[in-house]
Amino acid sequence: MAQSSAKLNFILILMDDLGWADLSCYGSRFYQTPNLDRLAAQGVRFTNGYAACPVCSPTRAAVMTGKYPARVGITNYLPGGHPLPYSKLLPPKTRQFLALEEQTIAEVLKPSGYATAHIGKWHLGPTAEYWPERQGFDVNIGGSQSGMPKSFFYPQWKGNPPIEGRDGEYLTDRLTAEAESFIRANTARPFFLYLPHYAVHVPIEAKQALVEKYRRRIKPGAAQNDPVYAAMIESMDESVGRIMKTLEETRMADRTVILFTSDNGGLSAPEWKLKPVTSNAPLREGKGHVYEGGIREPLIVRWPGVKPRVEHTPVCSIDFLPTFAEAAGAAAPAVDGASLMPLLTRGTPLGPRDLYWHYPHYSNQLGKPAGAIREGDWKLVELYEDRSTELYHLREDPGERHNLAQARPAEAKRLQAKLEAWRQSVGAQMPVPNPKFDPARADRGYWWREGTVPK
Repeated sequence: MAQSSAKLNFILILMDDLGWADLSCYGSRFYQTPNLDRLAAQGVRFTNGYAACPVCSPTRAAVMTGKYPARVGITNYLPGGHPLPYSKLLPPKTRQFLALEEQTIAEVLKPSGYATAHIGKWHLGPTAEYWPERQGFDVNIGGSQSGMPKSFFYPQWKGNPPIEGRDGEYLTDRLTAEAESFIRANTARPFFLYLPHYAVHVPIEAKQALVEKYRRRIKPGAAQNDPVYAAMIESMDESVGRIMKTLEETRMADRTVILFTSDNGGLSAPEWKLKPVTSNAPLREGKGHVYEGGIREPLIVRWPGVKPRVEHTPVCSIDFLPTFAEAAGAAAPAVDGASLMPLLTRGTPLGPRDLYWHYPHYSNQLGKPAGAIREGDWKLVELYEDRSTELYHLREDPGERHNLAQARPAEAKRLQAKLEAWRQSVGAQMPVPNPKFDPARADRGYWWREGTVPK
């Protein structure tokens, strides 16, 4: 037990739909996030932290397995759908669950004596057979097939998510209380706490006192000015502050890693009848797009003994499993990600590598099927409808405003070839021509669940 108690604890906080520019330490002038600002001041704040996909379930699969979503077969949110039945392409069907054969972070850490808890949103399987209890977690509170709660207030959320509360209780607060209880119950053994919040996903609901606070802060014409969304962010920030305080009170802060990030970019485009709720500027687009606003995320890591700094190395959701495994001395399976321990703890640069994205779907946020590769400062986007490419130099053009594909055709061709080779290596499924394609109606979107035939 003495040996186990010396191991690091790991807390992975995953937000839902939180954009890269949604924290004040990442430049927001409207949202107030003092606790996350303090976490960033105490840790490593990444400027090039990436989600593995521009929508939720695929990134969650990547976080859990250290593998690209295309490799595990989950490339869309679950159960998935095709919002444009007369579009040019038909997307492939996405696997409806994270295969039990895949090793999750929890399953990797448990043989080393770790207590494991999942508290929040799972969204990686339709039935209990594929929920956290079957994926290495000792505790599952609130995790099911659901991708969003019925409400953020109890009893309106009752049953979705499957967690009890007190009348009027806010869901973010309930999940935080459960996380605090788990931490306090595991002071004598190492633990892995996965806290994937349902916030700040729709429905956009917040505590009224905070909403009124932000109504008074609105500046007409500002890119970020939704007071309800801002209030949701503050409740999220309060949650992080409570977790930090609990670690301090239990004297475990100096042996606990906290990793905070998001599953995809902020909702900056219309989503059916929903208006955009935030802006990812200066990044382009948001959730549902492979442009930077859809995949670049806040990423903060507080690691005991590591000096605070800002880190510009590109890293991704696929890197978390190998990082925790190395830190715990646990055996890790073959993964696509790289351990960040050398970079975090010694400042040793990662070896040269590319990052890839594959989203062969039409998103609910007006995104179209596309893939992307980042190689150093270069990023190539391939649009699957016509296989055209766009080339950007992210250091000089982080907003992806200047397409250099025609000016640098050899560069674009080389990166497109690398992207295609990677797709082949992971068995990525591609969209196919739609026999019902109708140019006159191609962009007239309405709901169509996978497996149904458009009328």
